[in-house]
Amino acid sequence: MDAIAVTRDDRTPRVVDLPRPDPGPGEALVRTLRVGVDGTDHEVIAGGHGGFPADDDHLVLGHEAVGVVDDPNGTDLDAGDVVVPTVRRRPNGANDYFERGEPDMAPGGQYHERGIEGAHGFMAEYFTSPAEFLVEIPDALADRDFLVEPASISEKAFEHAYAARSAFDWQPESALVLGNGSLGLLTLAMLEADDRFERTYCLGRRDRPDPTIDLVEALGATYVDSRETPVPEIPDAHEPVDFVYEATGYAKHAFETVDALAPNGVGALLGVPEEWAFEVDGGRLHRELVLENKALVGSVNSGVDHFEAAVDTLQSLPEWLFDDLVTGVYDLDEFDRAFVDDETTIKTAVQFDSR
Repeated sequence: MDAIAVTRDDRTPRVVDLPRPDPGPGEALVRTLRVGVDGTDHEVIAGGHGGFPADDDHLVLGHEAVGVVDDPNGTDLDAGDVVVPTVRRRPNGANDYFERGEPDMAPGGQYHERGIEGAHGFMAEYFTSPAEFLVEIPDALADRDFLVEPASISEKAFEHAYAARSAFDWQPESALVLGNGSLGLLTLAMLEADDRFERTYCLGRRDRPDPTIDLVEALGATYVDSRETPVPEIPDAHEPVDFVYEATGYAKHAFETVDALAPNGVGALLGVPEEWAFEVDGGRLHRELVLENKALVGSVNSGVDHFEAAVDTLQSLPEWLFDDLVTGVYDLDEFDRAFVDDETTIKTAVQFDSR
């Protein structure tokens, strides 16, 4: 079968010929429809994130997939079911996090991530997966449900942010997304669809005309150019916000989020920065967190419940959003176009089969 992989010697994505996998006990064989490309894929390709399976010289890419069950192999699934796979897997036998159904909370070393760390991904004509990690979705959503995985990341971040404010009557009205990449824009759409938020903002560093700015404003949000209005100045230029979602991986934003928050606000940090030492006024930030009841939470990966919530959320979003957000779906013979990262690209995917 055809698959898209990188090797230890050459991290340029290429089509390779691999045997079609055979499902083991409790696993189903899935025929791949589409696989999305995101910033994590680019980090894996660049060698800045993730790692190869221990016994292989290659890594099959891709962690944002949707497919059709080809062989249920005795599981509770049926042939023809449309499914989305979660990402994390047991590394070597069971551990408490997986036993509790909380693989997304496992620390480093206690999980593999398909297409990212220690396990092959889904960017192949077929893949196998334990049925417990396959989430069924409506047939009508098959063309867009490679977006379930990134949406699930935000569902988890929302859940943890609200949990951090659950000790009192928190009624947020405003939200700020840091980052106008595909995850930031999808999250902005999710926040716009949430009746609790009356005002939303999205921060970026692009000049008009630009498709991401157009999408921000089409959603009804306010675009904030960080070159003109840095994050700490947002309260004066616009308003202090109740919720900040950080999706840039820019380390200073983690600290600047505290300045942007309104009293009682919470920031969710999702970007993964490189090592970077810089000076901050730790005493001032400490005072802000304490005296204004602010909070920061970190969030990574997501579980089955978050995937299921993401399926429901995607069904509630307007159809035009997906036409604007997904700027390219490419067949295998032109898959390399899905990995082009320029200012005309928002979200891309590789198509292996159609439904």
